[in-house]
Amino acid sequence: MPRHDFAHVDCWVFDLDNTLYPPSARLFDQIETRMTAYVMQALGLARDEADRLRAHYWQLYGTTLAGLMHEHGIDPLPYLRDVHDVSLQALEPDPALRDAIAALPGRRIVFTNGAADYARRVLQARGLGDVFDDVFGVEHANFRPKPERAAFQAIFARAKVDPMRAAMFEDDPRNLAVPHTLGMRTVHVAPEPQPEPHIHHHTDDLAAFLARLT
Repeated sequence: MPRHDFAHVDCWVFDLDNTLYPPSARLFDQIETRMTAYVMQALGLARDEADRLRAHYWQLYGTTLAGLMHEHGIDPLPYLRDVHDVSLQALEPDPALRDAIAALPGRRIVFTNGAADYARRVLQARGLGDVFDDVFGVEHANFRPKPERAAFQAIFARAKVDPMRAAMFEDDPRNLAVPHTLGMRTVHVAPEPQPEPHIHHHTDDLAAFLARLT
């Protein structure tokens, strides 16, 4: 993996869930359970149907929230507070990852489809609370989620990110398609590679990957 592939990068954009902590923490399992419960209560559905709808909206709209807003006019703020009220006991500080991120030249930001307050809690639990310049949640993108182009455009305009000088790190391959078209260097962070033309690099060890860049 040639270091020069990232020599032009001065802004590093990271997803949060299953990117800045390992999938083995299973944090999103808790979130999905709370999403299903919220759909049950909000729409008066049985659990199986609510769970099916949760997954369907995630696939169709990018997030369950986007589907609930579009199809049912759900207020996003109570939803975000509720579904992110989860235990972070499975998370541990990662000094190697902290050092690798801190060593990156330029600005470092988090952009998640979750809520910014939740993201900050996760970063603190991982020992990463002081290495990012900005943290952006879906609320900062007017509740438009990745992989929508409008979501990236809203955050990048707000953060003054030049995509041609930026890199994007994500666990969900579909969320790297728009960054690729915008000219970003794209990195898929996941246990298994998923070859796609819009993915430049894959890693199952983010700390080691970043350390090789500096």
